[in-house]
Amino acid sequence: MNKTLKVGLIQQANTADLRYNLKKLSENIAAVASHGAELVVLQELHNSLYFCQTEDTRLFDLAEPIPGPSTGFYSELAAMHRVVLVTSLFEKRAPGLYHNTAVVFDKDGSIAGKYRKMHIPDDPAYYEKFYFTPGDIGFEPIQTSVGKLGVQVCWDQWYPEGARLMALKGAEILIYPTAIGWESTDTDEEKARQLGAWVTVQRGHAVANGLPVVAVNRVGHEPDPSGQTNGIQFWGNSFVAGPQGELLAVADNYKEQNMVVEVDMTRSENVRRWWPFLRDRRIDEFDALTKRFVD
Repeated sequence: MNKTLKVGLIQQANTADLRYNLKKLSENIAAVASHGAELVVLQELHNSLYFCQTEDTRLFDLAEPIPGPSTGFYSELAAMHRVVLVTSLFEKRAPGLYHNTAVVFDKDGSIAGKYRKMHIPDDPAYYEKFYFTPGDIGFEPIQTSVGKLGVQVCWDQWYPEGARLMALKGAEILIYPTAIGWESTDTDEEKARQLGAWVTVQRGHAVANGLPVVAVNRVGHEPDPSGQTNGIQFWGNSFVAGPQGELLAVADNYKEQNMVVEVDMTRSENVRRWWPFLRDRRIDEFDALTKRFVD
């Protein structure tokens, strides 16, 4: 029997007004749920502007405990609309200890599980190491009423190892809340290369593991509060790929957009029969993967 899953993607531009952002998110969640979405995925750090463009200790005030006010807010929305909801929050674990954490809510509003971002970037305009401690709960899929979700966050999407571990532990779909964009001084050719690489690497995770992939990015321009750069133009382009890397839906580069995409969850089984990558892996020769570099 075919099993399909309607996935709602919310690609949103944010402002400095947190209440406005939450109101818009609430409306967008309601909108995709009204079109049949059973699983709804939000972008990375969706409550606020992407605050990691600068290093500012005052911005730690944005962080919240889990459970906390935001988990209460999203729990109510998940239960109200009967959706599984993937969120991305700035977690205050303890004084001086913070994480970039995805929290997944089931249809009854309960917390099904969470994932703490493992790979933390430290690049111009993406100073995340200042704010986030690397995750310490591993690559563990989250069991929900719509299936087993392999949730990671943004910079994790460049690493095949995390996707593979999620697949080996039974994930049925790979999900990446994201915040990535262009710096204005890059040439159009360089911008195209960056976006192409971002899409390609994640489609590769779909192919290599025989699983659908959902990537939800933010959109719009966010200025650099320090004025040292011209800010980030988040490139949107949220997408869903099938288990052979086929693009099922792609959002706009510059506009806010909600999408509801139907994913055939039975294709993974057939694709893995045709392309038995898991069967043919030479696990007896992979010890060197645990090294930083092989001299």
